Amino acid sequence: MELPAHNQKKASSPPRTKAAEVLNLELNAAVYNKDKEAVLELLEQGADVNSKVDNGWTPLQTAVRIDDEELVRLLLDRGASLHARKDNGGTAFTEAGIAGNVQVLKLLLEHGSDIDEQDINGFTAFMEAAWYGKEEALRFLYSRGAKVNLRRETSKEKAKLLKGGATALMDACKQRHFSAVKILVQEMGADVNIRDNRDRNALIHALKEGSGKRKHESAVPIVHFLLEHGVDVRSRDECGKTALILAVEMESPELVTALLEKDEIDIDDADEEGNTALMVAVEKGDCRIAKLLCEKGARTDRGNLIAVARRNRSPSMENLLREHNVRLIPETPRAWEPNSKRWRAQLKKLDQMYRPMIGKLKTFPYIQQKIQDYIYLGLHGETEVAVQISLSAEGNKEKEFLEKCSHCEHLLKLFQSEKKKGCMYLCFPLWEKNLQEHLQDPEDQKDYKAALKIIFQALREMHSLGFAHQDLQPGNFVIDLGGKIYLADFGNKRRLIEGQEQLVKSDLEALGRLVLYVLTGGEKPLQQVGIKDLAPNSPDYMEALDLVQSLSSPDERGLEGLSKHPYFWSNQSRFNFLKSIWNKIKDEPNRKSIFQDFNVTKKAFPYPEWTKMIDKDVLHVMENPRNAKPTKYRNDVTQLLRLMRNMDEHKDEGISKKIGDYAEYFLKVFPELTIYVYNSLRQNPACSHLSDFQDPSL
Repeated sequence: MELPAHNQKKASSPPRTKAAEVLNLELNAAVYNKDKEAVLELLEQGADVNSKVDNGWTPLQTAVRIDDEELVRLLLDRGASLHARKDNGGTAFTEAGIAGNVQVLKLLLEHGSDIDEQDINGFTAFMEAAWYGKEEALRFLYSRGAKVNLRRETSKEKAKLLKGGATALMDACKQRHFSAVKILVQEMGADVNIRDNRDRNALIHALKEGSGKRKHESAVPIVHFLLEHGVDVRSRDECGKTALILAVEMESPELVTALLEKDEIDIDDADEEGNTALMVAVEKGDCRIAKLLCEKGARTDRGNLIAVARRNRSPSMENLLREHNVRLIPETPRAWEPNSKRWRAQLKKLDQMYRPMIGKLKTFPYIQQKIQDYIYLGLHGETEVAVQISLSAEGNKEKEFLEKCSHCEHLLKLFQSEKKKGCMYLCFPLWEKNLQEHLQDPEDQKDYKAALKIIFQALREMHSLGFAHQDLQPGNFVIDLGGKIYLADFGNKRRLIEGQEQLVKSDLEALGRLVLYVLTGGEKPLQQVGIKDLAPNSPDYMEALDLVQSLSSPDERGLEGLSKHPYFWSNQSRFNFLKSIWNKIKDEPNRKSIFQDFNVTKKAFPYPEWTKMIDKDVLHVMENPRNAKPTKYRNDVTQLLRLMRNMDEHKDEGISKKIGDYAEYFLKVFPELTIYVYNSLRQNPACSHLSDFQDPSL
C-alpha cells in the first residue's frame, strides 16, 4: 500500500535548494502563527518536518513553545522527531517543561521522550518547570518519575569553571517561586542541602538577586521556609559570601534577624575580600541593619568603617559607629612565605584576609580554599594544615579513631582539632596533592613500585587497628611536600573487621583495582581500569598481573603475605630466589616431580624449549666448562634453575662481557619464570615453604 506523500520517508535527503530552504522557513513561521492549514499545505509541498531555523528550532519545538497541542499532534503524526535538539541541546520535551502544558508533556512521553533528558547545560523538563514556576507540570513530571534531586550535568569544560550541579529546588528559589519551592520540599522531598558545583545550596540561590519578571519578588518567605526545613546556613556563594552577608546586601532587616537567630551563624564571618556583614551594611549606608548587627555584637574593628561612612557622606552612619566605639586599628601585612608550593597563593591570601579565629585556627571553608571535597586550607598558629569540618558528634568519633593512628607510619595523623558552634574542625598536616593528581602530573617523577609498597603497608596498618577501610580510592591517598604517602578515610566509611571477615576480602579486591589504577598511570577512572590496560611489555608485567589476580581472589597469604609478593622484589632478589631453589632441591631424589606434579593440573612450564632461547655461546660455555666434565642441560625448569645457579657461582669473564648483568639478562629472556616457579612451589603442599623468600628490601 502506498503511503501518502507527506508520510513517505526518503532514503536520503537531496541537496537543499533555495526553494526547499524557503519552504522550511515558511513552515516554521506557519507553526509559530498557529496556521494549521498553511502547515499542512507546506508539508504537502515538501517542507521538511524536521527542518531547523535560527538557533536550531524545529517546527515541533515551536509548536510546543506556543502551547498548541493540536499542532504538536499533527507534527508528530507527520514524523516530527522527538529527539531533535536546538543549538543549546534543548528538545521538544525540555521546551514543554517551560510551557508547562501537562497534556503536551503527557503526549510527548507517550511518543517516547525521556523524562530526565537534558540540554547541554543539564536542564531537564522538571528543572525548567521549576525555573518557570509551572506547578502542575512539576506535579505531573514527578508522578511520572522525574528525579527531584537530580543535579545539572554539564560539559567537562564548564564543570572546570564550576558551572552546573544545580537542582530544580535551587531554580525555584532563584526565581522566587515560593509555591513551587513548597511543593518541591513538602510533596516531593527535595533536599534543601544539596550543593551545586560552586558549593551553593538552595538558601544561597534564594538570597541571590533574582532575574526576569520576578527579579524584585521578595525572598523573605522562601528563606523563612528553608530555615524551618533545616537548610544549612553555613553555605556560601561563589565569592565566599555567607547567607548573612547576602541578606545584608538585600537590605532586609527581617532576614538578617532570622539568620542571626541561628546558632550556626557567625556574625563576623567574611567573604573572600575580607568583608563582614557589618562592613557591607556600612558600605550600603543601611543604618537599620548596621545598628542591628552592632547590637548583636558584631566586631567593629575590621575595615575602615568610619572612612567608608565619611566617603559615602553618611553622618548618621558615622554617629552610629561612634556610639559603638569604632576605632581605627591599622594593620600591616606580615612578610610570610608558606612551605607549600602548590597552595602558596591561597595560603598567602588566607593569611592576609580577615577571618574570625576558631581557637588557634584560621580557615575559610569556601570553593577557592578547597583542597578536595569537604577539605579546606587552614593555618593553625604558624602551621599550614588541611581542615575537615564535621558536626561535633561525628567529629568526636573521628578524633577518637585518629588518635589510634598516632603511632602508624602511613596513616594520616591528626595535628590539632578545634570546636565552634556545634562543629568540629579536624586539622591535618597539609599535603600537596592526592594520588590521582600525582599520577596525572607529567612533571612528577613516578615510582609505582615504591608507591604501592607504601599503599600496602598503609592498609596493613589500618587492618592492624581492627578496621577495614572500604574506600580505597585515589582521593584517600595524600602526598606531602616531601613525597610521603598517607592513607586517609575522608568519607568515614571504615568498618570494624571483627565478626565480618568478608570486609577484609572486599578491601583486597579494591586494592587490586587500585594497583591497576597506579600501574596504568591513572589514565582511566578507578572503576573503569582493567587488566587489559596493563602494558604487556612492562618488565614487571607477569608479577603485576599475578599480584592483581591474587588480590581479586584472596588466599591464605592475606595482605601481609601479598605484601611480600615477587612484584615487590628487586630484579636481583628475583634472580637470587630462582638460583637458590636449585640449591634447595638438588639433593631431592624426586626433584623433577616438584614441578611436574604441579603442571598436571596447573599452568605448564612456559619455556619447554628454553635451551633454544638462551644465547648459544652462553649455553656452549656452560655445557663445556674448563677443567670439568662436559654436561648437558635438558629442557625442564630444574635444569634452567641449575644453569642459573652454576653461572652465578662460577662466573665466566666471557659470558659476563657478552650478557652483562646476569639477573637483568635472565629476567628479560624468561620474564614468566619467577612467577611460574613461585606459584609452582607455593601451591605444592610439599614444597610451599620454598616459596617463602625474604627480599632484603622489604
